[in-house]
Amino acid sequence: MLDPEKEEMPNDRPVILPRLGEVLAPIFQRFSALPVLGMVLVDATAIASVELAHGHEAREEILGRLGQVVRDVASETLDDGDFIVSGETGRLEVAVLAFRGEADRTFYRNDLVDFTRTLERMIESRMGRILYPYIRSEVIFGVGMAAVVRNPILGADTQLRGIFEEARIDAALSRGVALRRRRQDFMSVLLGGRISSVYEPIVSVEDRTVYGYESLARGPQGTAFHSPIALFTAAEDEGLIFELDCLCRQSGLTGAEELPEGANLFLNVRPTTIHDPKFRPDAVTRTLERTRLRPQDVVFEISEQESIANFDVFREIRDEYRALGFRFALDDTGAGYASLQAVLQLEPEFIKVDRAFITGLDTDLAKQNMLRAFQDVADNMGSRIIGEGLDTLEELEMLRELGIAFGQGWLFGKPTPLRAS
Repeated sequence: MLDPEKEEMPNDRPVILPRLGEVLAPIFQRFSALPVLGMVLVDATAIASVELAHGHEAREEILGRLGQVVRDVASETLDDGDFIVSGETGRLEVAVLAFRGEADRTFYRNDLVDFTRTLERMIESRMGRILYPYIRSEVIFGVGMAAVVRNPILGADTQLRGIFEEARIDAALSRGVALRRRRQDFMSVLLGGRISSVYEPIVSVEDRTVYGYESLARGPQGTAFHSPIALFTAAEDEGLIFELDCLCRQSGLTGAEELPEGANLFLNVRPTTIHDPKFRPDAVTRTLERTRLRPQDVVFEISEQESIANFDVFREIRDEYRALGFRFALDDTGAGYASLQAVLQLEPEFIKVDRAFITGLDTDLAKQNMLRAFQDVADNMGSRIIGEGLDTLEELEMLRELGIAFGQGWLFGKPTPLRAS
């Protein structure tokens, strides 16, 4: 489980913004009365993939949530006659059009700049709620601003098109600066080895004793990269997933020196880990000697959502580790489309069922039937199931009734270091 840190997701009600083309007449009328136009534009092109994966309604839902954030910020700044619109047809953008008289110069020198900065901060702080549940990784929107004075020689449509283009260019520059800053900050974390680990308990459903701990990576406290989602998103964008994964694994093993005696360590590894010479069985065994752990105390977690290019090759490596006593878990089972294939191909000792099947399990008959099906598969291959994302005692009790062996989630406490830093 890459990121068990859950953000509460209030259902921000999406707004339906007017399209630019639907309000051109009143915009032109206002532009004639108040000849100075300021614009703040949010470029949301980064969510284009949502439509391909979830359909156009999901895309519009995200734009509606983004529009609500813009409205919230604008409520204390804009006048009643100003406009908040979605952009031209085919463009993923939200634009604010603020009209003022020529004498109102402080609005553009101060208020519009402050509005832009406040909007950037608000979008960043609400990003999880804007994107949920369609995108779980970090997204950077560009926010740009521009201003124009009405020129009666030119058509209002010409000037409106020009200010949109200027704001889009500024938004692209703003996003580029943010991406560059993120790369610099990420490289500082990666090259400085500034990764630590917290550990989340995995508990026996029957007697509620701790069976093991899953190691979870965290970046520096108080930074954007404290979140593993931000960490791995940046690493993927920079082509450094392999390097970050190696660092996270090493941190998980190092922190496990304080693991309680008799507890098992669940360590997240990616399929490409098999190509890391530092993670060959003999090298891992030497590292374990410092932690007082034996190979049979370690479970390698492979995410069901991460593709394995060649199951035959991976099974050979798996068997090499198993001969030494290491065990395997398939993580996020049910979250993707290849669950059954991955379970059958890997034959893991543990099947970790995604939280989507656990949340509300006690009142959802369909989820209970799915868990029974997973349990039948597990029983036939000698595997044990771990239910992820437990929040309530009622969910835990239902796991017990279904015969599920283990549970994991905030019901048992948030992930913490095993020792004080």
